[in-house]
Amino acid sequence: MTEKREFQMLRLERRADGVRNLILDDPDKRNAIGPVMREELLAAVSDLRADAEARVLVVSGAGKAFCAGADLGAIFDSGGRTPAEMRDRQLAYYESFLGIGDLPFPTVAAVDGAAIGAGLNLALVCDITLAGPHAKFGVTFAKLGLHPGGGCTYFLTRAVGPGRALRAMLLGSVIGGEEAARIGLADDYSEDPLAAAEELATAVAQLEPSLARDMKKAVAIAAADSLEAAVGFESWAQTASAFYPGVVEGIRAAGRSTAR
Repeated sequence: MTEKREFQMLRLERRADGVRNLILDDPDKRNAIGPVMREELLAAVSDLRADAEARVLVVSGAGKAFCAGADLGAIFDSGGRTPAEMRDRQLAYYESFLGIGDLPFPTVAAVDGAAIGAGLNLALVCDITLAGPHAKFGVTFAKLGLHPGGGCTYFLTRAVGPGRALRAMLLGSVIGGEEAARIGLADDYSEDPLAAAEELATAVAQLEPSLARDMKKAVAIAAADSLEAAVGFESWAQTASAFYPGVVEGIRAAGRSTAR
């Protein structure tokens, strides 16, 4: 296990079963991603990637917000920077939350407050997004005169389709938890999304770690590539899973039960 690091704006909690909880913890600023949180997110992702015992990650926000977005003043106050330098600064902020999507194990976002702009992207970069009664998914860039960024066009289009995505971006929509689940912006709705995320994470943590990781990779291939590519990966992953402890015995037992 990696050495426990101390954070100012985050909490990274580790359970013995391999569940990891990443909590954005700056409630006075509605967990907005400022310069300090940006650096700490990068460090936390680095720690999680190096954590050989991690099996699943739950991401949530302290207080009443999930994440109210990025510190736009820190990003767009030019301070004499060229457009290219400002773009580099934007990409540095994007990296702080997009890195969660590159983690090899499943990730779950528990959203029961404002997830605005970069906060929306942070929720959607997770493999599974659970929404609660207080969730507000805000695609509000246009209301500030800004083009969406941080992967918003990608995540939103993939989740709800091009027509709904464009409409939400043009109108600067804020979408509640139940509607988000209905249109596919969130994967499910729960009155207590953090408890639901913890329950899901506990179940995932009981799987063979390589099995869960290969399933995550298989779904990513299926979403982006061909049937041939998906079946090709599945054949290797399924073969590997047959060598996990107890699998063959379980298959034999199931076969004997079916034969009766």
